[in-house]
Amino acid sequence: MKTENSILKKVGNLLKKIKCPRFLHHFGPKKFKFKQHVTALLLKEVLKCSFRRCSNLLEMFGIKTPTYSALCKSRKRIPFRIWNSLLKLTSGINHKEVAVDSTGFSRTNPSFHYVKRIQCEKPIKRYAKLSAFFDLPKRKFIALKVRVKPRHDIMDVNYLLNQSINLKKLFGDSAYDAESLHEKCFWKEIQTVIKPRKNVKRGFFRRKQMKNYSDKKYHQRSLVESGFGSLKRKYGGSVSGKKFKSVQTEIYLKAIAHNLNLVC
Repeated sequence: MKTENSILKKVGNLLKKIKCPRFLHHFGPKKFKFKQHVTALLLKEVLKCSFRRCSNLLEMFGIKTPTYSALCKSRKRIPFRIWNSLLKLTSGINHKEVAVDSTGFSRTNPSFHYVKRIQCEKPIKRYAKLSAFFDLPKRKFIALKVRVKPRHDIMDVNYLLNQSINLKKLFGDSAYDAESLHEKCFWKEIQTVIKPRKNVKRGFFRRKQMKNYSDKKYHQRSLVESGFGSLKRKYGGSVSGKKFKSVQTEIYLKAIAHNLNLVC
C-alpha cells in the first residue's frame, strides 16, 4: 500500500479541523477529493507556475491531481470562508504583538525587454492592495484584506480588528494614526504603538494611548516589512487572476503557504 504524500496529509488534517466537505460539490462526479484541489492550488503558488504546468508536475511525481481547467474553475468556486479559516488555523492563537501594514501585488508581470521594445515610458500601474495583520514574534500573517482598487490604509483596519482576537499591542506607521482607531483599540484594551503624525489635532484617546509610546518599541514594526518581502520573494510579487475572487484566492494561498513554511 502506497503511503500518502506528506503535503496531502498536512492539507487533509487542516481541512478536517475546519470541517470541510470531502468533495468540492455534493452533486459532482466525485473523481477528486477536495484536499487534492486545495493541495494543487497551494503548490501552484509555491512553484510559481501556471495551472497546466502545476498539473503536469504533480502527475509526474505520482500525485493524482485534477486537470488544469478544473483547477482554474475550482479556484473561483471555493468559498472565501475556507481560505479565511485556513489562514487563522495556520497562524495560531494568542497574538499579543501585531503589526499592521499594506503592500501591493502587481496584476501585470511584463518583462523589461518587452517594455523597452514597445517603448513604453510608464508601465501600467494596476495592482492589488493587501492590508494585513502580522504576528511579530511568530512571523505569521493572521488576517488579510484584499482590494483591487487603491484605498487609504485606515479603511481596512476595522475589518482586520474584527478578524483578530486576543491582541495586546498594535504597531503601525503614521498612516494609521487616527482618533477612531485609537478609540476602538482603547475600548478593546489594545495598546497602540503608532507613530504620531505632525500638525494634527490631538484627540482624547490619542493622548491616552501616546502615554505608553516609545520609539524603541515602534521600530519593531519594521518586521512586517520583512514579512512582506519574504512573501513576495518566495511566492512572487504579482498575481495572474483577472477577477477579484481569483486575485483574493491567490494572495490568501501565498499567505497560507508562508504560515505553513512550505519553502524555507
